Amino acid sequence: MQKKKTAETQVQQELSTEPSTTFMNRVSWVLEREPMTGAQAASLRRLAEEIREPHAFDAGLSKSEAARRIERLQERLRLGELPPHTD
Repeated sequence: MQKKKTAETQVQQELSTEPSTTFMNRVSWVLEREPMTGAQAASLRRLAEEIREPHAFDAGLSKSEAARRIERLQERLRLGELPPHTD
């Protein structure tokens, strides 16, 4: 009896989580192929200029690629503003 309940519970869990997983996979697929927005392009261009790396801007990036690159550039900019570590 316990094995049957465990199997039923597992099936119910899989059925309840599959639609959201499928939805997220579709959203991810769409974002991977959609071109970056104008706001992302402007932000990426500004960040590339601020860190003096114009090659960091690429007009052909997708939304998700642009988001990742913006995050990395923001982190580099933030780290550059920190005072040097002294021991």
